[in-house]
Amino acid sequence: MSESKNTFNISTLSAFVVAGAGYKVAKHGNYGVSSSCGSSNVMEYLGYTFTNDEAKLKQQLDEAGFCMMHAPLFHPAMKNVAPVRRELGVKTFFNMLGPLVNPSFPRYQMVGVFNLEVARLYNYLFQKDKDFHFAIIHSLDGYDEVSLTGKVKSYSPEGEKLLSTDDWGLPAVKAEEITGGQTVQEAAKLFLAVLKNNATPAQTNVVLANTAVAIQVFEKGKDLKTCVEIAQESLLSGRAYASLTKAVELSKKL
Repeated sequence: MSESKNTFNISTLSAFVVAGAGYKVAKHGNYGVSSSCGSSNVMEYLGYTFTNDEAKLKQQLDEAGFCMMHAPLFHPAMKNVAPVRRELGVKTFFNMLGPLVNPSFPRYQMVGVFNLEVARLYNYLFQKDKDFHFAIIHSLDGYDEVSLTGKVKSYSPEGEKLLSTDDWGLPAVKAEEITGGQTVQEAAKLFLAVLKNNATPAQTNVVLANTAVAIQVFEKGKDLKTCVEIAQESLLSGRAYASLTKAVELSKKL
């Protein structure tokens, strides 16, 4: 099992950039267990109200391009193992299980995994469904996302690839440039900085790189550099931030 790299909330930020680019994102997440601050921690802090009401989630998808499915509301049994997971503080079977039990049953999915064994297992399972579009990502230096700190192994229905920063047309970053906040408040501040275009180039670029992979799942004919450009437009135009504000607003409606 790999140790947590404690990056900021890259995948959740990427979800909003994808949504801002015009695609629908049903994010399945939880409170932090093997990291200091999970996607649910940040979303809750930013004012998002969790629900398992299908009509409300569909409205958020339609109007904001995003909805958040807080795992404990959909998988009640997970509550019972949460204290044990926190006590262990390392990646466990449940980290592997999350992407496989997304309640929305997406036909397009990007998954980041923490080692190559898990990547190969997911690839084996996913490719059994010929109508399923996916990308499985693992950075070879241990990240369960595109970190831009080194080579990245990618699996998709088209096969496996070894990617470098050149494939995205983005500069390499140092590990310390993409670490997350130590508290939920710090993580949320960084989260908003990215969406408001006030983050560092390294923070922004790593979000763009992950967003590009997700967009490519929808757009097989586009290369990663083109998908980065689509992601940049979503971020710079403010549409990614607008997706967040709209999702939070809709989540509070009774």
